[in-house]
Amino acid sequence: MARITVIGGTGYAGTHIVREAAARGHQVRSVSRSVPAEKIDGVEYAEGSVLDDAAVAAALDGADVVVATVSPRGDMAGQVRPAYARLAAAAQVRGVRLAVVGGAASLKVAEGGPRLLDTPEFPDMFKPEASEFADILDDLRAAPDGLDWFYLSPAGTFGSYAPGEDRGSYRVGGDVLLTDDAGESAISGPDFARAIVDEIDSPAHRRTRFTVAH
Repeated sequence: MARITVIGGTGYAGTHIVREAAARGHQVRSVSRSVPAEKIDGVEYAEGSVLDDAAVAAALDGADVVVATVSPRGDMAGQVRPAYARLAAAAQVRGVRLAVVGGAASLKVAEGGPRLLDTPEFPDMFKPEASEFADILDDLRAAPDGLDWFYLSPAGTFGSYAPGEDRGSYRVGGDVLLTDDAGESAISGPDFARAIVDEIDSPAHRRTRFTVAH
């Protein structure tokens, strides 16, 4: 049993990760700016923000793994990258493994091809968020060797707007977007969470980024 803290544990990805980890018998703490009215059994909930160093210190206290699921959008735009840098430094000092839920836009469209973010079709309105997620990945890759981390990019379609099907399985890739025979790239919340907790249970990706899709 691992002691897992999920920062942003009440968002779309965070809620699924918290539920999956608790269902497997892990000791789970959810940290978010507000506590949900409906709580998942067996989960400890706490109010806190990744922007608050005291809240981050409390989130790391006693944890084996901290999963960061905050998106750099809205009032968090431009603030997540420096906050994650502080989180990573604190995790390294405490010997806590860091898992980051990132974006899909930093994935390449094909081997040797451009990132999704850099294609002409990528919407301008999403570029600031996508760029910050990409910068966070770059920061992790440049982090000291003492930091144990992994960064999981979802498929191209992922979120509450397209919940998808809980298939109980997923495919794993590296830095290239995974698509199916129809050219679609998607992953459901439950299957994405399954991939995160599988990596926690059986580490196969250390100090690297990977992606998952149906």
